[in-house]
Amino acid sequence: MAGVVLEHVTKRFGNVVAVNDANFEIKDKEFMVLVGPSGCGKSTTLRMVAGLEEITEGNIYIGDVLVNDIPPKDRDIAMVFQNYALYPHMDVYNNMAFGLKLRKFPRAEIDRRVKEAARMLGIENLLDRKPKALSGGQRQRVAVGRAIVRDPKVFLMDEPLSNLDAKLRVQMRAELSKLHARLQTTTIYVTHDQTEAMTMGDRICVMKDGFIQQIGAPLEIYDNPVNVFVAGFIGTPPMNFINVVLKKEGDDYYVDGKAFKLKIDRERAYQIKNIGAYVDKEVILGIRPENIRDGKIHPGTEDNSFVATVDVTEPMGSEVIVYFSKGEAQFVGRLDPQTEARDGGEHPVTFNMQKIHLFDKDTELVIK
Repeated sequence: MAGVVLEHVTKRFGNVVAVNDANFEIKDKEFMVLVGPSGCGKSTTLRMVAGLEEITEGNIYIGDVLVNDIPPKDRDIAMVFQNYALYPHMDVYNNMAFGLKLRKFPRAEIDRRVKEAARMLGIENLLDRKPKALSGGQRQRVAVGRAIVRDPKVFLMDEPLSNLDAKLRVQMRAELSKLHARLQTTTIYVTHDQTEAMTMGDRICVMKDGFIQQIGAPLEIYDNPVNVFVAGFIGTPPMNFINVVLKKEGDDYYVDGKAFKLKIDRERAYQIKNIGAYVDKEVILGIRPENIRDGKIHPGTEDNSFVATVDVTEPMGSEVIVYFSKGEAQFVGRLDPQTEARDGGEHPVTFNMQKIHLFDKDTELVIK
């Protein structure tokens, strides 16, 4: 096994900078997820680690070895692609065995590895089938199995679940997590799905426009986003952002949204060391939907609640997603399933002011 280190890695396509000065380390046995919207540079980063794209600047190490000039076949990595990339004329057994045959492994060793991987993935009964006779989930298992038999230093996975339906995606997500716990192979996993990132990664690297925005454990990024982009990208529904003016009255801080005024919890205000520099300035209030609650079921005080207009309700069974508006502000709450909020009506809401974030209006960076 081995870790992976990127030192000041940049990739340009002509005048377009796809990846800009990427610096991070994936530790040995770690499951690192690269996440971000389409075109953010995450797949390009993965392909540079694989050797499928040449780097423009910087260094990449796998283990202690500088791999900039080492061809993909000699990097001891295995890649799982979005489109499975199976050989249509070969059965499952030979698809999984092909890489080992190229490397002149003994026939008995090939047979042992293929059958062990097939047993691990529950595809022993599919070894004599061709890819066209397999479902999407089965093809994905074969693609993963082909990577497993290699016993590489690093697994590279490029959106491997994006072609599967929602139910199968959830199932395969759990299976890949169990597989990593069993194999303990260093894994770099690319996805645009923040749910996959949150549930699978030991750490997450959030990217945007070729730049790394934040790296950290899933809950660390969820609870302490560094900017508006990360705060809005991680979480479903995304964090609410409301333009407000920060006010101070005595020892207390308030956010004034014109149509409502809320007091920031004192402990939370104390945690924001630089809060005093933003008094009487416009800032962005960030609050997650689960921190906006039904004011009838969870009554607040006049300092943390008000009545808002219900625009749309989306019953989800275990909760109701409710879209509210108040003056110029629009926000989403995750309410109890027994809520009485109805489309077009008025309903009280309570904000958990211990869980808010404040962002600089100009830089969009979190105010610390």
